Amino acid sequence: MTSKLLTTVAAGALFATAFAPAAFSQTAPKPADPAAPTQAAPADPAAPKPPVTPDVTKPAGDAAQAPAPAPTADTAQAGYLTEQAADQISANTYIGQSVYNGKNESIGSINDLILKKDGGIVAAIVGVGGFLGIGEKDVAVPMEKITVAQNTQDGSLKLTTSETAESLKAAPEFKTLAMQAAEKAPAPGTDTTATGSTTAK
Repeated sequence: MTSKLLTTVAAGALFATAFAPAAFSQTAPKPADPAAPTQAAPADPAAPKPPVTPDVTKPAGDAAQAPAPAPTADTAQAGYLTEQAADQISANTYIGQSVYNGKNESIGSINDLILKKDGGIVAAIVGVGGFLGIGEKDVAVPMEKITVAQNTQDGSLKLTTSETAESLKAAPEFKTLAMQAAEKAPAPGTDTTATGSTTAK
């Protein structure tokens, strides 16, 4: 048994050494060109790279452009907010907030915000009148008529306006684009096809 094992191991070793030179000869490195310039690799990948100087012996059109520098830790997050600043308010903080008049009476609550496409709040949609949302109507109050006071301890808001409950109840109701489209749509069951004869008499 031992001699059979030794024979197998010896045959494997001979087989491996017989094909090893052929495998290595296929991947042998090419000799270096003595005329080609050499450049040492930087010892540290994080080390700054030497500046690229243009080759003044070639015309400007033939020069290859230098690659853009790799982003660093400082520039990778440029332009993105990572935390809310003290002078910034989340839209979710507005929704559901009560709006108070000058007498500290709640005259409605914010149901929505109208934003410009390029940023900025145009108006707060305040639900006024009604009871528990029944009979309530939405009024768009311009943001310049709403004063925002933020508690520095817990971040809570208090929204006040010079408007009164009566002035908001008398104001026109705000309609979204979806509401406007629904009003223009024909009523269900209405036949909108044109009638008339198109045949020549």
